[in-house]
Amino acid sequence: MNQPRGPAIVQADLSILLEVDHPDYETARDALAGFAELVKSPEHIHTYRITPLSLWNAAASGISAQDVLGALRRYSRYEVPELVTSEVVEYIGRYGRLVLEERNGRHILTSRDTQLLAMVVGQKSCARYFDGMLDQHTALLAPGARGWLKHALVKIGFPVEDIAGYTPGTPLEVKLRERTLEGRPFALRRYQKMAADTFHAGGGPRGGSGVIVLPCGAGKTIVGMAAMSLVRAHTLILTANVVAVRQWIRELVDKTGLSPDQVAEYTGDSKAIAPVTVATYQIVTYRKRKSEEFPHFELFRRGDWGLIIYDEVHLLPAPVFRATAEIQSRRRLGLTATLVREDGLEEDVFSLVGPKRYDVPWRELEKQGWIATADCTEIRVDLPPGQRLPYAMADQREQYRISAENPVKMDVLEALLKLHAGDRVLVIAQYLDQLHEIERRFGFPLIEGKTPTKRREELYAKFRTGQLKALIVSKVGNFAIDLPDANVMVQLSGTFGSRQEEAQRLGRILRPKGDGQLAHFYTIVTRETRDQDFGANRQLFLVEQGYRYRMVEAADILQQRFEPARPVTAPVGQGAAP
Repeated sequence: MNQPRGPAIVQADLSILLEVDHPDYETARDALAGFAELVKSPEHIHTYRITPLSLWNAAASGISAQDVLGALRRYSRYEVPELVTSEVVEYIGRYGRLVLEERNGRHILTSRDTQLLAMVVGQKSCARYFDGMLDQHTALLAPGARGWLKHALVKIGFPVEDIAGYTPGTPLEVKLRERTLEGRPFALRRYQKMAADTFHAGGGPRGGSGVIVLPCGAGKTIVGMAAMSLVRAHTLILTANVVAVRQWIRELVDKTGLSPDQVAEYTGDSKAIAPVTVATYQIVTYRKRKSEEFPHFELFRRGDWGLIIYDEVHLLPAPVFRATAEIQSRRRLGLTATLVREDGLEEDVFSLVGPKRYDVPWRELEKQGWIATADCTEIRVDLPPGQRLPYAMADQREQYRISAENPVKMDVLEALLKLHAGDRVLVIAQYLDQLHEIERRFGFPLIEGKTPTKRREELYAKFRTGQLKALIVSKVGNFAIDLPDANVMVQLSGTFGSRQEEAQRLGRILRPKGDGQLAHFYTIVTRETRDQDFGANRQLFLVEQGYRYRMVEAADILQQRFEPARPVTAPVGQGAAP
């Protein structure tokens, strides 16, 4: 009997090998992305892993065990191991077996499984969060324990479904405009409306907390405003930096009926509070000494917030989880392009902000024309002979720096700039010495950590209007900058193997282009070094989203044998509302 020849090999350790060259690769990849994580992506075989958290996020977004197993059987080359079947059923089945509710003003934990409930109440890490049993199906929570118990339950492998409801907050009418202040038509895209509606869930207790995952450039800010229009209450928005704060404020005034005095900035420069307050993670986590409390945590309690929005939730600083655990009665919306956290705290996002409620594959929005089609190219350069011995003798951290700052990269950058003369180019790197060398050699302005906010905004404005054709940015350029006309990014070095950073950087050039041109993302890596190893890891998330990196030799760029990809067809979504 012939075995089915699918593209995937499902293994008993919950890993999945996916053949890239198989004709069903793309459909299998899209199916796996809903419940598995990509962990390796060499050229021909990609490795995925099913984890409890990936299954719980799948369950929270409506994917059943039957859906997961059906996809595995559909694409598996061989029979799916029984252990995989049982583990999928077991872990997805755990989501919702414990339910957190409210009764007579107190929080209770309920379960039909009396043995499970008794085990949880007696568990050492959970016992302190209970005030005893009301009956064999119901345990009474201690006051203020809602968030802490949810966090503890995820850690022991039993995520709770929280339907205890939310404080409504002070009412605030937030209406989306039909035209922006400049008179341009404005309406929600279908996926933006679906994302906000899924989060809100009609105002019922099964909505109101969770994470929306959308590509950079797909309008996550718009989704946040749509959620505000549904919740209709005072809102606290936390975001990455002061530039992002001011972008939020501009967007709110431009696209909603809120007046400027109803929206306030809470940063190191200004600490105003209004019905809608936009703050940075930096100010919220500021304290003079590590031994002191965080004075600005009071912001979470000073307003009667009906909604808290965590922009770039994958960057949420660990201390903010503590404050978030104490405000579980407030609706909480996380916005991100990727759930990947380099600190491994994805479980904290799941338990305290909420599970993934909605996502759309990047390539799906690309096909619809809502984000620019991206051409990703990895350019490999050799380490100069004079640096090979120092590299061999260095420790691993220094090896990465030597290979990341390879001077040959400057020559490749120069060739790319000639190739893309007339385009809007962002050049990004990790190390300050490298950034300043680029500034000296090419004369482009540099934005780094110490660049004042006013200067940053001036340079961004000049770039948007075309006065500047190129900008150099440090890792401050990873987050929440709105440069819709940027269509080329050249990455000379990154933060080790950060997958979230690669996604954020590509996202800077993904806004749809008026003439339908491609976005070009180049990453220059030093062959057979730590730089190449980290580069491969950085690409994981984007490969999972359907992007492929062309591998090109530096000589092809330097000798002008390389031709950038060109658009094949005009994007469907061009000219539609943002």
